[in-house]
Amino acid sequence: MTGDEEIRVLLVEDNPGDERLIREALAEVPYARINLAHVDCLKAAQEALANREYDLILLDLSLPDSSGLETVEKAGDASPDTPIVILTGLDDINTGTQAVRAGAQDYLVKGEVTGHLLVRSIRYAIERQRMKAALRILSLIDELTGLYNRRGFMTLAEHQMKLSRRKQSAFYLIFADLDGMKTINDTYGHKEGDQALVQTAHLLKETFRGSDIIARMGGDEFAVVAIEPAASSAEQIAQRFQNNIAAFNAKKPKPYNLSVSVGAVECAPDCPHSLEEMLVQADALMYRNKAERKKARG
Repeated sequence: MTGDEEIRVLLVEDNPGDERLIREALAEVPYARINLAHVDCLKAAQEALANREYDLILLDLSLPDSSGLETVEKAGDASPDTPIVILTGLDDINTGTQAVRAGAQDYLVKGEVTGHLLVRSIRYAIERQRMKAALRILSLIDELTGLYNRRGFMTLAEHQMKLSRRKQSAFYLIFADLDGMKTINDTYGHKEGDQALVQTAHLLKETFRGSDIIARMGGDEFAVVAIEPAASSAEQIAQRFQNNIAAFNAKKPKPYNLSVSVGAVECAPDCPHSLEEMLVQADALMYRNKAERKKARG
């Protein structure tokens, strides 16, 4: 981050005196170009984060509608990629330390905050978050297809499962396998096999939304967490993918047809199964679909 960039900070603080002190501290460092927005409760912060992007959240742990580590968790859920710096009192330093362990980038003690200390903490928190995001992307992305890899999928899907339970909303888990991968490799070469995987990934991205989690799990296997309205069933979503494959094949761009077997299950918020168990269920349905398609072809 260069020194002349404007930094958009959301201050979540219910004490007018503490808000004033933060503004006065920032006024000591005018070159920092901090654009400070202020809300006085967690609910207002969640609404603000839903309507605008911020570079950092400056978060008081004791709010009228939330307190302690739960405040950090809920603020993080509202904007997972936005770094958080905690504001804590002298009697709550231990909680501030715990908040950093739980994912916040830093904590500052009220009454001890100077302008330069505050600006330095804000800048370092943003840079650490950017570095963390870059490293995470490198370790979670499949190099061939640009989709998440298995590690990325498990990380994000586990988070989505927790979010689903908290919000009492369902999501769909789809497991897919590219049929005839060995035949494509043996007949047309491994380079063409790679292109078949890339095209399958493209059709998955075409079928599902940007907010959905799409991954290549390894080899010719793919998985998707689809966060869809209740009006769409898991089967309807899977069929939409098959329709897109059929449309691709109708154009005859390849000397072979892409064929993908799919298994889809609904993950209800009260589902007692783990993510691994749900994957096993979807995998079993996918193999059943593969057998039915093979039988239909004779």
